Amino acid sequence: MTLLAKISPHNDAPSARLAGIGLMLLSISMFSFGDALGKYIVATYAVGQLMWLRACAALIALSPLIWRHRAEFLRMERPWLQLLRAVLSTVEVAAFFLAVAYLPLADVVTYYLACPIFVTALSGIVLGERIGWRRWSAILIGFAGVLIALRPSAQTISWPALIALGGSLSFSVLMLITRHLRATADIVMATSQFIGTFLLGAAMSPFGWVTPSRQSFVLFAAAGLISVTALFCVNRSLKLAPASVVVPYQYSMIVWAVLFGFVVFGDVPQPATIAGAAIIIGAGLYIFLRERALGREEVAVNPPA
Repeated sequence: MTLLAKISPHNDAPSARLAGIGLMLLSISMFSFGDALGKYIVATYAVGQLMWLRACAALIALSPLIWRHRAEFLRMERPWLQLLRAVLSTVEVAAFFLAVAYLPLADVVTYYLACPIFVTALSGIVLGERIGWRRWSAILIGFAGVLIALRPSAQTISWPALIALGGSLSFSVLMLITRHLRATADIVMATSQFIGTFLLGAAMSPFGWVTPSRQSFVLFAAAGLISVTALFCVNRSLKLAPASVVVPYQYSMIVWAVLFGFVVFGDVPQPATIAGAAIIIGAGLYIFLRERALGREEVAVNPPA
């Protein structure tokens, strides 16, 4: 039995929170790679085509699990909230790829890194999670680091930028709902998200369709498989730990952006980027250490039986 199997999704113990943080970091690294791959693809193919073929590859990969756990789909909790979650996920994916088709990836990531601010603000109101001033301070400092590192361009006030900001807000609400529905099986959550992008992508793909080459089919399949793994990680992360704890680790996106920019595109990071990344990492480490300290205090006050 693995560590994650031993940790209940309903358990907010320190071990569950640390596992949730680790899974969020893994998901962000995979999402970052998938985002860079997606931006490369939409330079040639339509956004709807990317969404549809990506979802096709994901659903094919998931089909054995879907069949094995088909009974879970018949007894999922709160179907209307599940539907809203799938809609928000579809809107978020479409918004991201539409935005990166017109804006630099760094600018779009800047808007999406506003997500921890949205989640932290909403998690206290919607989920009733307790958020202290120290965590608020670390999150705001981390966001300041994002602004220093990415320095949004003059294109920030434009309709693609507004789409990106709307996608960030959709993603924030999506994660809060995921946390609320943490009793739902992982396969149900992931499948519903890909079905949403499959349907919207199928409706959009005839507009601007370009017949993919054999090599491009490999890229579409890779995008689908990466998204499957990343979604499982982020969904499990939100089951194991409060949203306000794990979501701030999205700031690690900037580290991956610098790495992919240097290795793949030969972009040498600017001093401001390095300084901003250092601030982001410092803020994330503070939240991590703070959670570990609170967990030790909780164990000391309420020792396990």
